[in-house]
Amino acid sequence: MPLHSKIMMGVFAALLSTTSMAFAEDKVISFIQCGDSVDPTYPPFIAKWESANPGYKVNIEPVGWDQCQDKVTTLAAAGTPPSLAYVGSRTLKQFASNDLIIPVPMSDADKAAYYPNIPETVTFEGKQWGVPVAFSTKSFYWNKDLFKQAGLDPEKPPTTWAEELADAKIIKEKTGIAGFGVVAKTYDNTMHQYLHWVYTNNGKVIDADGKIVLDSPENLEALTALKAMVPYAEEGPTAYEQNEVRAIFLDGKIGMIHASVGAVNKLKDAKFKWGVANLPLGPHAKGPGTLLITDSLAIFKGTGMEDKATDLAKFLTNPENQFVYEVSNGLTPLRPVPGVKDLVAKDPSWQPFLDGISFGGPEPLFLDYKGFQNTMIDMVQSVVTGKAEPADALKKASADLEQYK
Repeated sequence: MPLHSKIMMGVFAALLSTTSMAFAEDKVISFIQCGDSVDPTYPPFIAKWESANPGYKVNIEPVGWDQCQDKVTTLAAAGTPPSLAYVGSRTLKQFASNDLIIPVPMSDADKAAYYPNIPETVTFEGKQWGVPVAFSTKSFYWNKDLFKQAGLDPEKPPTTWAEELADAKIIKEKTGIAGFGVVAKTYDNTMHQYLHWVYTNNGKVIDADGKIVLDSPENLEALTALKAMVPYAEEGPTAYEQNEVRAIFLDGKIGMIHASVGAVNKLKDAKFKWGVANLPLGPHAKGPGTLLITDSLAIFKGTGMEDKATDLAKFLTNPENQFVYEVSNGLTPLRPVPGVKDLVAKDPSWQPFLDGISFGGPEPLFLDYKGFQNTMIDMVQSVVTGKAEPADALKKASADLEQYK
């Protein structure tokens, strides 16, 4: 072969190789996953998805929890979003309203496959804007040894707010130890803890039409009940977020708390006897309730990868893969798949975390979720510190929320 021909063939081969690399780069799906490292369940799932989708490569970037949400928001606002990102479902309304993400419609069959009220955590203006990927519910924990020390029946947890308050008072007066853990630090879970009371009394913050309904008899009862707990709580509740309150409980220095299933694992080696049950109910409750918090996989616009990113999100969260992820991470299951019965049979402490779902309520979706969050925290703190009465604090917060919806 003439030298000229060999050179041309070499140039052609180099160009072909370069072009192929460019095509490969064009088909990279960027995925931001919240956490300090890639979740161990994901690599085999993604390898399976990639084998079924030749020419596409998934690039997972783990980002620490404290920075994750802000990084995703900053990238999206700058016009350089990831293809796919793990986000708190509370942010979906903001992303959707700013035309940064695409809807991920659920069929009626899709919705029915989840536990009740789960699809509502990602729904805004009749559309679903994310694929639920993580789910948290709360239950009631009590220290049986402290109950016994206070003269209470250690096998009889309170089932109503009135009983819960009475037990907290007795524990405090008889043992000198805090009866109940009140969460009131400037932290998002202060709002979440108040919403436990709201959703165990058939309350709401915002209705399906976008009307603020925070200032209601049900929510006033909830805030009043929380205030009543303060004299029997740990000293200075505004210094503690829920994990810090949980730590005091784990140390045997609080009688009762509201917490997620994560506390079960931490209690395995506890030096005291403990129990977990449904959250106590308020006077307007229709049945067991809890705050329903989900995180979601959101698909961002303008990446050219929308269809494939959607397919990947649905694959990662299909019933089989999702349950593996949930068991691995100790999360409340999103769907009543067959494995849930085995989970409860093996560890009955799971049951309360499922019971509250049917009458539970979602983390409310606001356009400015941080404004909403801060308003709710201010409301709780004003009542816990005695700076405002529940009725006045509720009216003020209700009016302030109008600017954030």
